[in-house]
Amino acid sequence: MEALFLSTSVVALAEMGDKTQLLSFVLAAKLKHRVAIIVGILFATLANHFFAGSVGAWLASFMSPRTVKWVVAISFFAFGIWALKPDKLDENQNLRGTSVFITTLIAFFLVEMGDKTQLATIALAARYDSLTSVVTGTTLGMMIANVPAVWVGEKLTHRINMKVMHWIAAALFIVLGVLALFAPA
Repeated sequence: MEALFLSTSVVALAEMGDKTQLLSFVLAAKLKHRVAIIVGILFATLANHFFAGSVGAWLASFMSPRTVKWVVAISFFAFGIWALKPDKLDENQNLRGTSVFITTLIAFFLVEMGDKTQLATIALAARYDSLTSVVTGTTLGMMIANVPAVWVGEKLTHRINMKVMHWIAAALFIVLGVLALFAPA
């Protein structure tokens, strides 16, 4: 349960103002088919985070518990610093010529590659012994952050202080790094 809760919380906060959330705004504004966009986000996130979680679990199998502890802690500290840097989305994205679902699926999967939430999924899967809980939690966190972005669009960004959300996400990552250091190996 801890893995599910932390995975959901970390990703939901880290996703605020992230490039994938910005992509959600762009897709909703340009493509207008909210349900297809949301389903595309869900499937892209499941695929991406299952891959990332599998990599994290696989990497953890080669490391001692003490090494995993340090790698995870350092990763969370790095994510905390990274969370303070607002993302920008390239506007040169060609979104025409295919279905809304396929466009969203491909765009979201690719934009998430190497993103802090994907890397956090790797670290969480290395830390916790439940790939299903981590992937479910990180996917739920992505949906919590991105579904409102699709439904409400840019109006939502004017009501949320993104700078505060970045600081909260950064603090949460730092706290998780500290907790990882003091967790039993």
